[in-house]
Amino acid sequence: MRLGILQTDAVLARFQRDHGDYPRMFMELFDAVGEDMALEYRVIDAQAGAYPSPNHCDSYVITGSRHGVYDALPWIAELAAFVRRVLDAGKPVVGICFGHQLMAHFFGGRAAKASRWAVGVHASELLVNEPWLSPHADEFSLLSSHQDQVTDLPPGARLIATNEFCPLAGFTCGDQVLTFQGHPEFRKAYSRDLMNMRRDGIGEDVWRAGIASLDREIHRGLVGRWILNFCASTA
Repeated sequence: MRLGILQTDAVLARFQRDHGDYPRMFMELFDAVGEDMALEYRVIDAQAGAYPSPNHCDSYVITGSRHGVYDALPWIAELAAFVRRVLDAGKPVVGICFGHQLMAHFFGGRAAKASRWAVGVHASELLVNEPWLSPHADEFSLLSSHQDQVTDLPPGARLIATNEFCPLAGFTCGDQVLTFQGHPEFRKAYSRDLMNMRRDGIGEDVWRAGIASLDREIHRGLVGRWILNFCASTA
């Protein structure tokens, strides 16, 4: 299965030595949980706007970004247009964080700023049980780093994950779209560095709670496997 990673941002240069860039995070995650799959990757720089044929890859993953999906940046609208072509070609699309928000905002839903940042480990309730959600879990925890969140689902979407701070924490649209607000590709060390960098901006109380939450278990491998299962079931 050839996965196209639609890169919408880059890890800051000062962090790349320790943590790598976003495509590498996804590759390492998927390689770890998809040992029984023949996986290939193509990285596509969304900000450069040079897109291949939608059939270039079997599935596509949209990464997180520091930008908001509602920002007036031409490349964001161009990315949404490419995703439309991908869906028209029958390919599955997975949206993570910014990608989750883009799949809502440009397809009839809405994303907006929340009252505060979400950082650290957040647990979500899984609301559905599908064959690709294997192994199944009633609840899963992921690292978060976002101020924006989806406030309205697009038409035809099915809510699959929810938590108290982010009620619309994941959704599907038919058998082609899967999204999560949390970051299965993040490791705790990178999350800690992001929180420390943003300490003043996110506020002391949120920072303290986020740092303390890193003692909790995360389920990055579980969600990574769900993503691969979803893509394989459609591709």
